[in-house]
Amino acid sequence: MPLSPAQSAAVASVTLDEPWSLIERFTTLKREHPDDVATAAGEIVDRLTRLGVPVEVHRPTLFLSLPGRASVRAGAQEYRAKPMAMSVPFPGGITAPLAYVPARYARNADEMFTKGFVSDTEVDLRGKIVLSEGFGMPGKVSYFEQRGAIGMIAVNPGHNPHWGICTTVWGTPDLRDLPRKPKIAVVAVNNPDGTALIELAKAGGSATLTSEVTEGWWESPIPVVTIPGTEEPEKYVLLHGHYDSWDYGIGDNAVGDATLLEIARVLWQHRGSLKRSVKIAWWPGHSTGRYAGSTWFADAFAVDLYEHCIAQVNCDSPGCRWATEYKDISWMDETEAFCQSVIRDITGQESKGERPHQAGDYSFNNIGISSFFMLLSTMKDSHREELGYYAVGGCGANIAWHTEEDLIHIADREILLKDIKIYLASVMGVANATIAPFNFRQTLRTFSATLDTYQQGVEGIFDFAPARSAIAELDASLDALGVHASTLAARSVTDPGVRRVNRALRRLARLLVPVNYTRGPEFFHDPAETTPALPDLAPALQAPSMAPGELGFLRTHLMRGQNRLVAALRDARHTVDEAMA
Repeated sequence: MPLSPAQSAAVASVTLDEPWSLIERFTTLKREHPDDVATAAGEIVDRLTRLGVPVEVHRPTLFLSLPGRASVRAGAQEYRAKPMAMSVPFPGGITAPLAYVPARYARNADEMFTKGFVSDTEVDLRGKIVLSEGFGMPGKVSYFEQRGAIGMIAVNPGHNPHWGICTTVWGTPDLRDLPRKPKIAVVAVNNPDGTALIELAKAGGSATLTSEVTEGWWESPIPVVTIPGTEEPEKYVLLHGHYDSWDYGIGDNAVGDATLLEIARVLWQHRGSLKRSVKIAWWPGHSTGRYAGSTWFADAFAVDLYEHCIAQVNCDSPGCRWATEYKDISWMDETEAFCQSVIRDITGQESKGERPHQAGDYSFNNIGISSFFMLLSTMKDSHREELGYYAVGGCGANIAWHTEEDLIHIADREILLKDIKIYLASVMGVANATIAPFNFRQTLRTFSATLDTYQQGVEGIFDFAPARSAIAELDASLDALGVHASTLAARSVTDPGVRRVNRALRRLARLLVPVNYTRGPEFFHDPAETTPALPDLAPALQAPSMAPGELGFLRTHLMRGQNRLVAALRDARHTVDEAMA
């Protein structure tokens, strides 16, 4: 659908004056330590205030982990290293035998958050420092910890080691999470140094790993702008991104902070044409607390989000150098057609998406909120190959990501301007739509395709027929809802019939998002590990490799998982039917 006159007017108001000024300021301000993060928050607040945009600042106390210095010494040779946040510090050093476990470098973000393609050798890792290719990401760290390693050296693929965080715990830990807090030292080294250490490990050598990591509780400001809608102000779209970074972090995520600032300015200027509200939030604790800022907000305002949030939109690493394509974009199935239409309207380009990763600041899945975007524009694969770049988790695919080279040359003015317009038009489009522009029939099509895949693994062992029947019944109801909604398109967003349909669509998200993206209960947070589609049913793929005596346990698991799915689908159908009554 084409942009509305209100969207077009707002998009035409976008300039780079304010956003580029903030980017330039952030090139002088590292944003890792809580003191520097507080200074950065002050910059954002001061600029909003000067622009006349009201801003509220929350000041939660978050549990953070601040990496300091690190090194790996082998004989007379000392290698540069970076400790991973949330790893165990060894400031006095720990000496142990080296063990090499080969792994393939991640080809995409999903692989980065798993243990990766690790060769399951018979090497005894107990009491050893393990060397393995890749990043010090949580899945791999947890795997090596379980095998008894006391330390890990992640051999990064390039000339710079990358900062990162190695815990699977999402946000500040609760009592359920604490046992999963890492118990080993983890550092990253660059590829040449890692290659030398691998050779040493193969020769039976030892090394001394030294790392400094400071953990504790810090007050962490969260600026939030609320631009009230004129017709249904209690309902809102949440647009957000992190403002803490590793080092100066221009591509990740000063460009995103600048995008949020400009959208706040433009939407405040055009607030009279906004039907529902938009909240814009800047998060601390993303880098040093595994999304601690957005997690705190999800916790502190959980019930409000549950009752009133229409969609959440994440803004991370827009407007980066050479990022001319729109592919591999995170969006939930129900939002796909809407997102593609906005990108097409702004850029004239087609776009492709993917299932959102259990990463970024997607801290709202357990509440059940329809979501889109995380990373947006990215580099062409052919350009990456020409440059010899490997997969990273941001910066438009520039390998300066999470390194000291992520400076202002990573930002691109023309691409940033385009990406700001995409974010603005999409947020405004959802806030102003008479009926929320989300198609849950597409979600059901993906559910069906997922069940087809899982059924192949358990053919003759388990049957997903009850789930298929529930999907078909809900799909029929959604077809009727679409016809009904089309008769309401010309009405006000406050019309009782319109409100009933939108309430039903929000309820669909509360029911279907959790069964597709989470294993844990509502209002808690799943681990920062890759979550497969319909995760309670994903163990079906393990059936071919299971012993006959284990299949009964698998059937029990799948029965419980199917019960959860069917109950959600039936509740969704009742919700839809009631909206048309």
